[in-house]
Amino acid sequence: MRRVLLVLVLAIAGAGWYGLAGSSSALAVNGQSVSDAALRSELVALADHPTLFCYYSSLASAALSQASAGNKVDSVTASGAAAWSNLRVEGLAVDHYVKTKFHYVATASDLATATSALEGEMTQAAAQSSQSCPGTAAQAVAEMPAEMRAAQVEDQASSMYLVSKLNRTITLTPANVRKFYDAHQSDYDYLCISVAVVQPATASTFVAAEKAGYSVAQLAKEFSVDPTGKKGGAYGCYGPTSSSYANIRTDLGTSSLGHFTTSPLQISYGSGVYDLFIAATKRVATPFSQAASLVVSDIQKLNATAANQVKANILYTAAVDIDPAYGRWGLSTSGPVVFAPALPATSGPASTSQLTSAATTPYQ
Repeated sequence: MRRVLLVLVLAIAGAGWYGLAGSSSALAVNGQSVSDAALRSELVALADHPTLFCYYSSLASAALSQASAGNKVDSVTASGAAAWSNLRVEGLAVDHYVKTKFHYVATASDLATATSALEGEMTQAAAQSSQSCPGTAAQAVAEMPAEMRAAQVEDQASSMYLVSKLNRTITLTPANVRKFYDAHQSDYDYLCISVAVVQPATASTFVAAEKAGYSVAQLAKEFSVDPTGKKGGAYGCYGPTSSSYANIRTDLGTSSLGHFTTSPLQISYGSGVYDLFIAATKRVATPFSQAASLVVSDIQKLNATAANQVKANILYTAAVDIDPAYGRWGLSTSGPVVFAPALPATSGPASTSQLTSAATTPYQ
């Protein structure tokens, strides 16, 4: 996996270096340091190389803002500098942990494997986020300055080694992937769904009508304001290779076949907020060959959950020193992290769909 957890929310901008200057050491973790010049070089590389920029954007699952074409960008916002610094802190902390606890030193073979794994994860992330990056993941790695590339590959190797030592992780071998699929086969069924977009004021009546025996089609025709209501709410069919499948599966939860979800998801619809009810109307078993990529992704997520807890424990005990120009080390709700100075508070809706919908397209 990409280190223990890849968190990158770069925000490339055309302003100055946000005061990044001065000290020779940008950050230090347990006695290991990254120089100011090295960290600057990494930030410039991400800004100046579209291929590298694209793949890291995909890995981060975040929209990154890049300057207009033709402009040399040599600056980042405060939040971008803090996010990249956080990534480097995590890498150094994990490196230190595996070296001191397990006396691990990556071999040439380990580094070669880590490079391939990093490129593979970049490629997979770009595909899952429907990004058409201008080059290959191998080209993105090649675009890194030598010192940056060495650090990223070493972090990858340390992370992979750490994950291999965790009892709760599943090694990604063909046999284990197939075994996981066999044990969770129903989670990868080909799904046909119906939706009902309901005004919040009538949601309780909708739920009562279903309890009274109304069918999915009847409910959609009577209550849904979406055009699909006229045809009984039928929305479409999705298999594991669909980019929407994982979110649909999450939104359906444990609802049974032929029944709408009991707890609606709030979506933006037209000029208002409505309740979205979803029902699976058909389930067909999917062959392993078609589900394999999602099975691998699910195993990676399970591994990441276990690994993230270990990472948090490592970071809690790490001695971190960071130049205030790049951020500040503090405690968030998910654990220790590098914050950008004076970030404004943000807020959002209490309950939202896994896929924030457009006016008439809850699922893309």
